[in-house]
Amino acid sequence: MASSTRIAVGGILTECNHLGGLPIDISWFERYELHFGSDVLEIDNSVVGGMLGVLRQRGGEAAPLLFASTCPGGQLTAECYQQLRSDLLDRLRESLPVQGVLLALHGAMVAEGVDDPEGDLIRSVREIVDSEVPIVATLDLHAQVTDEMVSFADALVAWETYPHRDSYSTGQRAARLILDTVEGKCRPTMAAAIVPVITGAIHGSTEDDSPFAQMMRHTKELEKQTGVLSTSLFLGHPYMDMPHMGSGAVVVMDGDIECARSYAREIATMYWTRRGELEPDVTTPRDAIAAGLEIDGGPVLLVETADCSGGGAAGDGVATLKALLETAHDVSSLVPVVDAAAAAACHEAGVGSSLTLTLGHKHDPVWGDPVTVDGTVVRLGDGRFHYDGGTWDGVEVDMGPTAIFQIDGVEVMITTHATYDWKDEQFRSMEREPSRYKFIVAKNPMNYRLAYGDIAKAVFILDTPGPTPATIKHVRLVKIKHPYFPAVDEISGLVARTATGYGL
Repeated sequence: MASSTRIAVGGILTECNHLGGLPIDISWFERYELHFGSDVLEIDNSVVGGMLGVLRQRGGEAAPLLFASTCPGGQLTAECYQQLRSDLLDRLRESLPVQGVLLALHGAMVAEGVDDPEGDLIRSVREIVDSEVPIVATLDLHAQVTDEMVSFADALVAWETYPHRDSYSTGQRAARLILDTVEGKCRPTMAAAIVPVITGAIHGSTEDDSPFAQMMRHTKELEKQTGVLSTSLFLGHPYMDMPHMGSGAVVVMDGDIECARSYAREIATMYWTRRGELEPDVTTPRDAIAAGLEIDGGPVLLVETADCSGGGAAGDGVATLKALLETAHDVSSLVPVVDAAAAAACHEAGVGSSLTLTLGHKHDPVWGDPVTVDGTVVRLGDGRFHYDGGTWDGVEVDMGPTAIFQIDGVEVMITTHATYDWKDEQFRSMEREPSRYKFIVAKNPMNYRLAYGDIAKAVFILDTPGPTPATIKHVRLVKIKHPYFPAVDEISGLVARTATGYGL
């Protein structure tokens, strides 16, 4: 490849929640990743690192734009989105001419006044570059794929694993595809098919024999067929409320739109057929604790998925903490809670101090009432830690001033900011050894397996209030096109929503 081949590289990547969580402003990205211009070229991990690595290997030149990523939350503020959007697009204009554009996106981002930022970004990029310039975007497999995303891109390539281990290799796949396109080796032709299935992530693993894992394996097997450039399966992020939400597939063929449509519809039909298998069984915190006390040893995991910061929740829920204090206060337990005021009080008081704290539901108070507790500050920290794998592998992030507050046998890790849970990096940064606890409250529907899968004696999926529940069966969505599963079990005459890629 000639060294003059220039591929613009940039993106904005986060996941948002319409049901709750805190607004995402620019400070959220500053605590995670916020790279401008030439700084983007220094990224060697995650999806952008994968893109850049392939460009270097094949002699391409990267025209760096902006890359911003952060922990999920509520909606982006209008100011934050416009700042990031304008910077990315201005840098693209300054970089012209380019022979292609690689965008690292999520697919479940929402901004104030903009329900589909990824579609908006792809369309805006298309308006800037020449009509013949290919645009390839990467997405999380929890993306809500919209017609606009599909219509203005040449190809959408999604992560294949959950827990998300393959962001780097997904960046590589996207970069190879765009370079093959620029070199005339292929002509990406894309189709999407989406069915109205909105389910949580409890049964969304790709690492076992779950229904979703089986569907993912089938989807990826299709890539062995002649002319198939990429297949992607989407378990759409369920905590949004947009007209065209759903789950399904995107298939990219080499010039064969009818085959792309056929394969995408096949995958979407399979998804609809197996929809009921993705719904979880849940239990109350009290019942889970009672059952856990009958189990020899620990840890017993209490999965409070409704307060998952990785899905946009504030992380300040205390429903399970309350149940532990009421029924097992003297049992060794470890519980995370986001509460900036309580963390500040602990730091002001110092290690060894006895305090009365009001914990929880200060950041997103609609989901419950705080609990007043007496305890002792046993450890303080600055809240900085490094991720060991996943989307932010090696990245240092900041959960703000943090404290371990002990209430009889229960230890509460109080943080200032919500952070995404990959393994148990947050607990270990505060020198907590998970194996020594009877109960651990995990606020993630999937990644708890990475941290505790080898040591957990039992796992209970809890039914608690919050904006990231294990099932949305009882959540009232307004904007979404009705009917949809699981609000109803059957839809007569169902036809998958389809869309085709740019130029078709």
